Amino acid sequence: MEEPLCCCEYVDRRGRRNHLAACCCDCEELDDGCDRWLTCKSLPPGALERIADTIADRLRVPWFSGAVKINISLVPPLVLLPVFLHVASLHFLLGLIILTSLPVVVLWYYYLTHRRKERTLFFLSLGLFSLGYMYYVFLREVVPRGHVEYSQVVALTCGLILMLAALSRAKKDPGYLPIPAGNEKPSHQGLPNKSVRGSSSGLHGISGAGSSRAVNGEAKGYCRVSAEQPEGVKKDWCTKCQLVRPARAGHCRLCGRCVRRLDHHCVWINSCVGEQNHQAFILALSFFMLTSVYGITLTLHTICRGQSPFVALLYCPGAYSDYSSALSFTCVWYCAIVTAGMGYILLIQLLNISYNVTEREARLALRDNTGHRLLGGLVVDTGQYNRGFLCNWGHFLSLGSSPPQRSAEDIV
Repeated sequence: MEEPLCCCEYVDRRGRRNHLAACCCDCEELDDGCDRWLTCKSLPPGALERIADTIADRLRVPWFSGAVKINISLVPPLVLLPVFLHVASLHFLLGLIILTSLPVVVLWYYYLTHRRKERTLFFLSLGLFSLGYMYYVFLREVVPRGHVEYSQVVALTCGLILMLAALSRAKKDPGYLPIPAGNEKPSHQGLPNKSVRGSSSGLHGISGAGSSRAVNGEAKGYCRVSAEQPEGVKKDWCTKCQLVRPARAGHCRLCGRCVRRLDHHCVWINSCVGEQNHQAFILALSFFMLTSVYGITLTLHTICRGQSPFVALLYCPGAYSDYSSALSFTCVWYCAIVTAGMGYILLIQLLNISYNVTEREARLALRDNTGHRLLGGLVVDTGQYNRGFLCNWGHFLSLGSSPPQRSAEDIV
């Protein structure tokens, strides 16, 4: 019988037993890369990926049942955010450069991971650590000045707790469709061999069970079928999940699952937003906006006495008089930038709900020229599910309360 792992031992990606003390041993890829760099030689194809995989596999911390791997995407926000904010507090120009560069770097990393179709905890880690660090700076630098009342601190703390509770609910099951049991793939021969016009995704019919077409990169080898349902809605067959999707459902290429009423995959919660968690997602965004604006207002009233928050945000003469004020003012501007971005996301979500359209449906409608932009391009109206403002919001507030759909095995 094999001995259990001690707190510093682990099984590496090659299936071999290893120890944290030997993390710098047997690094052939890294040694070869350094030798090539010193001799000005180019790295062979895939060398950087192998080096990154080796580092990620050996980045672990001791634990009771064996060393636990640390997701490397969690580390940069924890280390770089405090460093950047403290450096930005040293001078106005440094703050201007850093606070301008941070959104650019985050957007660049987002497009990089989006193009590679990779899931990452970087954005969730950045968001949660930003909340914690801003709250820490508020309690340490702003509250001791004596201008913030105890009731205001309690109100800000309650808003933060409510936001985290809503975020925790939004992180749960977004409405994944159950994967059919059994290892055998369902046969396509029983599916109709003719085109079916119209669907929840705004796509035209695809003829033949052997037809192959990519739906925005979500499902290749995608077959369209119709199924007898009480509402008479069309059904989609997903060859990746091997199930029949109900109307408005979609396949997430990052999660690898089909989701009921898929809106989009949100990198900030590292999960999909669908039928079961869309309400919690909107609630989390709303609590964040209220808490953030309230915290920014309290901080500016403390640092820039006698000025309105908007004026103080643009002009605060005593902001850099001492390091504590400079750090608080820098954090205010960081919060303002994040709040503006989240406010834009919340605005788009509220408009989409008002027109009863999801982000996925809007994207597909624009691709297929079946929708038209409204309100200066902020919302895309497909006209397919829009039943008026009140009915659309009533439908949104009732999400998740309807009985679950029949399983794919029962339909097939």
